[in-house]
Amino acid sequence: MLSNRTALITGSTSGIGLGIAKALAQQGANIVLNGFGDVEGPKAEIAALGVKVEYHGADMSKPGEIEAMMAFAAERFGQVDILVNNAGIQHVAKVEDFPVEKWDAILAINLSSAFHATRLALPAMRAANWGRVINVASVHGLVGSAEKSAYVAAKHGVVGLTKVTALETAPTGVTCNAICPGWVLTPLVQKQVDAKATSLGISNEDATRLLLGEKEPSKQFTTPEELGALAVFFCSPAGNNIRGVAWNMDGGWVAQ
Repeated sequence: MLSNRTALITGSTSGIGLGIAKALAQQGANIVLNGFGDVEGPKAEIAALGVKVEYHGADMSKPGEIEAMMAFAAERFGQVDILVNNAGIQHVAKVEDFPVEKWDAILAINLSSAFHATRLALPAMRAANWGRVINVASVHGLVGSAEKSAYVAAKHGVVGLTKVTALETAPTGVTCNAICPGWVLTPLVQKQVDAKATSLGISNEDATRLLLGEKEPSKQFTTPEELGALAVFFCSPAGNNIRGVAWNMDGGWVAQ
């Protein structure tokens, strides 16, 4: 379905981003990965799906490096057809205790990077009259949680940016939508579950129920594979007129 398309996914060397990259690669899209940590493993996983894969290590807090990454993708593949803005970081503290540098970093990586990558991708998408911008926001783009001021502010901003981008591209073949996950079972979250089980002397299953129970009525994690399938749907012909939505995959969190 996506043969001869190129997808660039920020923050895609693990977790949600890698799950989305794999799903798009399974549909034939060439992939540009970005992120920190292990690079060769994810590249090999994508290459094994029979598509071309490149990597750029841009620091998503730095506009100049984002520009270099987008130029790199265009040089390698001609243009970015599918942009997935997924890079994100988190810090938890009360507003009055929140470190200013953490606030600035979270806003830069979680919100401003999506703006910079999008503004650089849109001209080629408009020229081709086809493109997909998919912003990985969060359930925290729709509701708040205590001690997450910067993350919630940034993710609400991502939802707003999604709506404006969708309106500006509405007469074209370019769409922009946001995915808003609740709890997602990534290696990072699994470590939280394991730590809770150990500290409380309970089973992994009980620790999972405790973690999910407060917020997520389904008491089930969303998986990177499920998020990837939604991204593929947005890229399909069925997604041609889905514009500006903030689609929550959250086990009923926002329905409460």
